[in-house]
Amino acid sequence: MPAPPRTIPSSLALHGARWLRSSYSTGANNCVETARPATGDLAGLLAVRDSKHPAGPALLFSPGSWGEFVAAVR
Repeated sequence: MPAPPRTIPSSLALHGARWLRSSYSTGANNCVETARPATGDLAGLLAVRDSKHPAGPALLFSPGSWGEFVAAVR
């Protein structure tokens, strides 16, 4: 089975994704948003996009990789 992609060119391709903005985001829209794709090859991954460019690309992380990243930046 091929590995899932690490990026998608437009986060709009994640139809029905519920994007959540970081609680640290300000009204200036200068943060990231995350979503969990529910279907297809991307199910179980975490998508991350720039809140200033919601139609732009998204990075894809496994739950473990995202957890390690968040722990490292704390």
